[in-house]
Amino acid sequence: MTVDATPDAAPSTPRRSDATRAAILEAARERFAADGYERATIRAIARDAGIDPSMVMRYYGNKEGLFLAASDIDLRLSPLGAVPAKHIGAVLVTHFIDRWEADEGLTGMLRVGVTNEAGAERMREIFKAQLGPLAAGVCPEPEDAPRRAALVASQILGMALARYVLRLPPAAGMSREEVIAWLAPTVQRYLTAERP
Repeated sequence: MTVDATPDAAPSTPRRSDATRAAILEAARERFAADGYERATIRAIARDAGIDPSMVMRYYGNKEGLFLAASDIDLRLSPLGAVPAKHIGAVLVTHFIDRWEADEGLTGMLRVGVTNEAGAERMREIFKAQLGPLAAGVCPEPEDAPRRAALVASQILGMALARYVLRLPPAAGMSREEVIAWLAPTVQRYLTAERP
């Protein structure tokens, strides 16, 4: 009898634990978006994911750990160095509109961010870590990048709140192109103008 010493190839399907974690995170994002941080419960999230609540605790420890994992959002910002300076605002606003329209997680995170301090802190961390370096790479005075990034965030998050969370009729009814045309010059100015 011969024994094959070749290790088995990696399975082509994800392990069960990977699928369970993915189901938990998807359920958590939806539940946090719908109920907010305070009202969302581990039991409700587990029920939505079709698993026992002990599995949520096993993988994430507690609600705060689950929230941190569920709110790990990559804004997918690309460096703007190759973009002609006069198009930076339009490119950035277009990117954010595309992200908001393709990812309910961002809308859910914004809802949590305006109703809960943990959510607000998470949003601050995400924008500081991801938008700050981008601003530093294009603004005339890199030491002023945090202020400029905050101004950009005020425009992006303000429109997202009006358009996707509150669904204010004028903002929600504008075409994508109109939103970009209105916001891009302001974002451009925040990032590249020498002075206000």
